[in-house]
Amino acid sequence: MKVIGLISGTSHDAIEAVATTITLRGQDLHVTVLAHVSVAYDEALRRRIAAALPPASTSFDEVCQLDTAIGRAFADVASDLNDRFFHGLADVVGSHGQTAFHWVDGGRVRGTLQVGQPAWIAESTGATVVADVRARDITLGGQGAPLVSLLDVLLLGARATATGASRTAAALNLGGIANLTVVAPDVPPIAFDVGPANALLDAATAWTTNGADAFDRDGARAARGTVNRAMLDELLREPYYALSPPKSTGKELFNLTYVRHHLGNRDLVAEDLLATLSELTAATVADAVRAHDVDELFVSGGGLHNSDLMTRIRRRLDGVRVSSTHALGIDPDAKEAVLIAVIGFLTVHGLTGTIPSCTGARRASVLGTITPGRRQPRRLSEAHQPRTVHVSTPGLTPSELP
Repeated sequence: MKVIGLISGTSHDAIEAVATTITLRGQDLHVTVLAHVSVAYDEALRRRIAAALPPASTSFDEVCQLDTAIGRAFADVASDLNDRFFHGLADVVGSHGQTAFHWVDGGRVRGTLQVGQPAWIAESTGATVVADVRARDITLGGQGAPLVSLLDVLLLGARATATGASRTAAALNLGGIANLTVVAPDVPPIAFDVGPANALLDAATAWTTNGADAFDRDGARAARGTVNRAMLDELLREPYYALSPPKSTGKELFNLTYVRHHLGNRDLVAEDLLATLSELTAATVADAVRAHDVDELFVSGGGLHNSDLMTRIRRRLDGVRVSSTHALGIDPDAKEAVLIAVIGFLTVHGLTGTIPSCTGARRASVLGTITPGRRQPRRLSEAHQPRTVHVSTPGLTPSELP
């Protein structure tokens, strides 16, 4: 099946997209990634998204306009991939859209909102579109996150089967928020949002440069700074970190207002502030990894390219084998878009796309809403529910881990 996956993460800077072919052989899912692209939002649109996200307030008319603008931006990317790789004949497009709000109340998720109208994608590609993929899990008592745990568990399971390994392995994604999936022998897998990864670093960078820089490239500024231990200790007392998994969070909590509140009257230069925030991410990630006795850690997401952040994480995880998800056969920058393609494939076949022990839901569920295309895939039975996934990317050259 020809499937496109689309997502824009909590950093809201670009649309990540993949063109894939997906085949189910028995209960083994085989994904071939034909292309991965990262298409930056138009700067004016990016500014509008940033202005509407928490802690800012917005209006229904702005949400409506953004739903259309983001939907059309996603449709343009999907249409381009469809024309270039599938001659206009893609079967399915999975679209995560752009998270506008993730409503967490007392540790329980009450609702979530992703915008990016899928009808624009269906009309431009002719494919069936699967969108709004988090809400169903929430109705079953789940967090609706981290959905990437599905792909992580399948990838780590395939690796364990191939190598005969019986060690505890985990997948770490360093996006705006850091999330962790842990797969250990003889117990159900777990997953949860650890805390901020790039969210606070990006917010602080934009603030201290008056918007000139959206992020600290390669962590260069943070590397020149000195950690303020008093502020770090205060940040580490955040109640979220003490919650037991499953749990999820987002920019509703971890944003510039949060940074400025904890900065208080401290007179920190930008480099020291960034060093402190980078150390916060490293400390919370390392604490989570250590708490679950992880032996091997596979990293993906934009934070992987931040040398300073990765150095801090590795320093705190001496004895844990740390590598990128290249070792699992998947481009770390493409992983979340591949996930959305996989969810789209599963949903149109009537197969579940969550692991209850990872999201906290009462049961696994078929995810999303379907906007019909001009071609309708057939549903499959529960006997086809995947147990492993094998991802290949022709021509992919693994890069060195920072």
